[in-house]
Amino acid sequence: MIKVDINKTLHGASGEMDLTINLQIKEGDFIALAGQSGSGKTTLLRILAGLEEAKGTIQIGNDIWLDNKKSLAPQKRKIGFIFQDYALFPNMSVEENLLFVKKDKQLVKRLLEITELSQLAKRLPNSLSGGQKQRVSLCRAMMNRPKLLLMDEPLSALDPAMRTKLQNEILLLHKEFGTTTIMVSHDPSEIYRLASRVVVLELGQIVNDGTPKEVLLQTSGSQKFSFEGELLEIIQIDVIFVAIVAIGQQLVEVVISEYEAKNLKVGESVRVSTKAFAPTISQ
Repeated sequence: MIKVDINKTLHGASGEMDLTINLQIKEGDFIALAGQSGSGKTTLLRILAGLEEAKGTIQIGNDIWLDNKKSLAPQKRKIGFIFQDYALFPNMSVEENLLFVKKDKQLVKRLLEITELSQLAKRLPNSLSGGQKQRVSLCRAMMNRPKLLLMDEPLSALDPAMRTKLQNEILLLHKEFGTTTIMVSHDPSEIYRLASRVVVLELGQIVNDGTPKEVLLQTSGSQKFSFEGELLEIIQIDVIFVAIVAIGQQLVEVVISEYEAKNLKVGESVRVSTKAFAPTISQ
């Protein structure tokens, strides 16, 4: 069991904010941290990694990483951390980047096989694609067989096809190594595919905690689907009003009433839902 009970005052664009987290996580779980930018997700990862200070306690099994007496140094915490920017050593080959963490050639071989990088073992990072670099970063994070794997939007810079491929590899490594994984993500499909539990933060507080279905499927009554998006434009075509809404990486058109056209504001967050194939839009 992993127990996290921490507090830290953050100074953001909107002023001071208290990050207050009380969580119990089963070993082997895959947790997704969701919420708007600035809600404290990345700071929580950095506190778990020992890269930022906080008050409270962090206990991993029988090991105390943080209490009122000590804070275990990052290098002594058995973690793997995957950043958005890969952070590979440019003058080392793929294989050397992994062996730098731990001199275990058998483990390197296994990780490169799982991620289909065996043929690139002798290549330098600057000759790799973004997806290949992130796979190397993932392998390197697993070299210490971490008790806790932390990922901060690791796939956000990749195209959809590559994201799906790496999601499968992340899930495979997570299961094979029995690692407890905590990942920051804004992608509902990614969260649904990978996570067993979703924790939603808002202004430093946990506002929702449950399975991906419980948290992400926000429908009620006879609604068939419901998605949040940004209202980009309202167009009038003769007597019909059409709202253009960005949902993820797609744009959708929704026919709205004259009343809705007057009350909706471009740039605001809206929810698009449908009942019996008749889409509706609301603030």
